[in-house]
Amino acid sequence: MIDTNQQDSFQHSYKLDGNGGAQPFDLASASGLHDADELIWVNLDVNEDDARSWLTKLGNVDPSIIDGLFADETRPYTHTTDKGLLIVLRGVNMNPGNDPADMVSVRIWIEPKKIITTNRRRLLSLEDIELALEHGTGPKTPGQFLTSLIERLADRIGEFVDGIEDELLDCENNLATESHENTRKTLGLLRRQIAGVRRFLAPQRDALDRLYRSPCAWLSEVDIRYMREETDRITRYLEDLDLARERAVVLQEEFQSQLAQQQNTRMYVLSMVAAIFLPLTFITGLLGMNVGGLPGLENPSGFWASIGIMVLAAILLVVFFRHKKWL
Repeated sequence: MIDTNQQDSFQHSYKLDGNGGAQPFDLASASGLHDADELIWVNLDVNEDDARSWLTKLGNVDPSIIDGLFADETRPYTHTTDKGLLIVLRGVNMNPGNDPADMVSVRIWIEPKKIITTNRRRLLSLEDIELALEHGTGPKTPGQFLTSLIERLADRIGEFVDGIEDELLDCENNLATESHENTRKTLGLLRRQIAGVRRFLAPQRDALDRLYRSPCAWLSEVDIRYMREETDRITRYLEDLDLARERAVVLQEEFQSQLAQQQNTRMYVLSMVAAIFLPLTFITGLLGMNVGGLPGLENPSGFWASIGIMVLAAILLVVFFRHKKWL
């Protein structure tokens, strides 16, 4: 028996009826998962200290598997033993207020009559399966549970990829009108998200590929086919992310080019103004010297004569620049 206070460490626990439904499983009165005759699914919160101790005492799971279920940081992989399958997967973080690229890890240990999942943060794909079980449309076998989870993870990855493509399209359409600061921040955020998801998506594809190529005995042909299809989906999403990354790089280069062009245009205008006013400044400086003998000091028309000379010099410079096609 376990202490009823330990029940808080479990996010949920069910006995699957084999027809798509399930009933809540009272762990406080259970003698252990190894004694169960029905398929049992238990999801453990890794952040709870008593979750590991419960699994050690009552779960009848090998210590090395427990270490894998409670590992701090893991990349997607599969590990098959004589008793079952340990698989680590990653899902896009769709929790409100979180970065989608901060992918949520889920670790699954599957035996013919036992499913144990562990995670540190809320994973909507697991909640989808729980909801389906409550409505009688959930998985009936361990293989269906695994394929259902993989499918839901892939669905949300697809939503993320579609969102990235839509944002890139908006950036392309608004590149000329959007403020430079907003464009820079948006493109930088998109590239970070793409890199963050792709970091785990490639090993996840490889893990699923190994799984369907060397399946467990309790996986049916239908389960294997679904896994192969989901692996192909992940591969397509990887290709889409690679294309999105290239589009983001091209957009950043185009943005930098536009920014440089605008700066060059401003510098060009300033250079033209400085070139036109350079001789005028020279004339005013020359005529402004406080020395005797300057022409026009005693002539009432001297000021207007100086203005005429400067206007003529400016006109000649403009004509020269237009002839050289500098202006």
